[in-house]
Amino acid sequence: MMPLLRQHRDIMILQKKGPQRCKKLDAVLFKRDNGQYILHRILKVYPDGYWIVGDNCVSGEHVREDQVLAIMTGVVRNGKTIIVTDKAYLAYVHLWCDIYPVRIFVLHCRNAVMRPLYKLKKKLFGECSLFHGENAVFARNCKKK
Repeated sequence: MMPLLRQHRDIMILQKKGPQRCKKLDAVLFKRDNGQYILHRILKVYPDGYWIVGDNCVSGEHVREDQVLAIMTGVVRNGKTIIVTDKAYLAYVHLWCDIYPVRIFVLHCRNAVMRPLYKLKKKLFGECSLFHGENAVFARNCKKK
């Protein structure tokens, strides 16, 4: 759910889903048929489920009502709790979701540019290279291809 949620930094507050239906723009935790747990946002509500897309994803998926386990009610960032009814949070969500078609185009362009660069990096440095800013840090026993 980047860019709103930062992995390994923010804490998501989830509430178990009750019998009520979820609403458009709710961020929900669901379980895919393969057992994977995912937190994505609802962009469309259907009678039999939802169209769900991650904030940093270009494609979505249909999720059945019975797959939804919980609804995000807040985020803890730097010790401060941000609830989903906060005006700044709602402004972000509406802006981010309202520009979804534009976002898809931008992300496709970014991916088209970055994919060859990632392949080149992999070819030059192998699987074990990690980049931090301008400096490359290599893991032990890492051999250049």
